[in-house]
Amino acid sequence: MPELPEVETTRRGLEPHLLRRRIRTLELRDPRLRWPVPPELPALVAGRRIQGLTRRAKYLLLETDGPSLLLHLGMSGSLRRCAPGTPLKPHDHLVFHLDDGFEIRLHDPRRFGCCLPLPDAPAVHPLLSALGPEPLSEDFDGGYLHRLSRGRRAAIKAFVMDQQVVVGVGNIYASEALFLAGIRPGRAAGRVSRREYQLLVSRIRTVLTDAITQGGTTLRDFVREDGTHGYFRQQLRVYGREGQPCLSCGTLIRNRRIGNRASTYCPRCQR
Repeated sequence: MPELPEVETTRRGLEPHLLRRRIRTLELRDPRLRWPVPPELPALVAGRRIQGLTRRAKYLLLETDGPSLLLHLGMSGSLRRCAPGTPLKPHDHLVFHLDDGFEIRLHDPRRFGCCLPLPDAPAVHPLLSALGPEPLSEDFDGGYLHRLSRGRRAAIKAFVMDQQVVVGVGNIYASEALFLAGIRPGRAAGRVSRREYQLLVSRIRTVLTDAITQGGTTLRDFVREDGTHGYFRQQLRVYGREGQPCLSCGTLIRNRRIGNRASTYCPRCQR
C-alpha cells in the first residue's frame, strides 16, 4: 500500500503541474471505488481552477476555487499526469481533463481508493476527523507519545502505527525507526521512557524524510507519479531481512508477528 512517503512523493511531483490549471471536465469512467464516486461530482468540478494539492495522512486534498476533493490511492493505486493521446489503461477509473491538454488519471486496479467531495471544513470529514498529528509536524514529539502511552500494554510498534496516535508510520517505516532507536517492536508502549520516545520521534522523522527524498519505498505495486519506482528499499536495515546478518552487529535478524504484521528486529541492537 502506498504509505505517507509515497503519497507525499506523488503530491510533490504533481503539484507544479496542477497549480492554477483549470479542470475542463472530469471523466468518470467507473465510479465503483471503495466508496462510490458521487455521480454529481463531474458537474461540481467542471470549470474549477485548482488552487493547491495538499496531503493529510495518506489522503490527497485537491483544492479548487469551488469544492475540494479527497483522494486516496488505495492498496495499489496511482495518480499520474498523462500527455494528450496516451492510451487509457483498464483501471483508469477517473480522468481529469485540464485546460493545458494534459490529463490526471486515477489508476486503481483493486478499487480501494476514493475520490469524494469535501465540506468547507475538511478536518470534520469522517475520514479525517479522528486522525492523529502529522509525524513531521511540531505537534508530534516525545512528550506527546510518552503522555499518550502511559498504561498502554499494546506493543510499541502497534502503538506508533495507530493512525489515531500519529499518521503515516506504516509497517516498513515503523520497523526501521524502531531499529534506529534501539527499541524492540514488541515492548509495551507504556514501558518506553520519555527519553526513548524523544529518540524514536527523531528516528521516525529521519526515516520518513529520507524516504520522501528518495521517492518512497519500492513496493511491488507502487510507482511514482511519473511511472518510475522509488529507491528507499535499497537502504532498509531490518524490514524484509529476516535471517540475514544485522548491518550493525552481525546478529541474525529475527521476525515476529505483531498485530498480524511481520515485525523484523535485531535481538542485540534492540531492547
